[in-house]
Amino acid sequence: MLSPTLLWSIAGSILCLMEFVFPTAFVSFMMGISAFLVAAISILLPQTSLQIVLWLLLSTLLIILSRRLFTPKRRISNLGDDNFAETLTEIPPGDTGRVLYEGNSWRAKCENEYQTIAPGEKVHVIRREGNTLVVLPQNLLNC
Repeated sequence: MLSPTLLWSIAGSILCLMEFVFPTAFVSFMMGISAFLVAAISILLPQTSLQIVLWLLLSTLLIILSRRLFTPKRRISNLGDDNFAETLTEIPPGDTGRVLYEGNSWRAKCENEYQTIAPGEKVHVIRREGNTLVVLPQNLLNC
């Protein structure tokens, strides 16, 4: 019969190798690392039920830690200093069109879903939603 230390080492090896074959965002890898830690502890702790509980706790802890350490921080995208753009195409009510903003063509929609913005009109950029700018006509803001 195989010793618990050897069984945990085999389980750790399989889980770590599975991460290379089926990437799971370090979940399998962290479970494998915790299996190796339990294999080392199993020499001192012979009770199988406690080893399983320890493996579950270590796996959970390592997965949470890996998410905090290896997940990239979200970038907050700020719009440039220039808050004005010019429409290249008509922006129909509730639909999108194109605007020229900071020298690039952007997809844009009007903040007011019931208003049409004509081509060549100056607009004020309110915010950015993904790769779409939300705009309002400049003449509406001058009132």
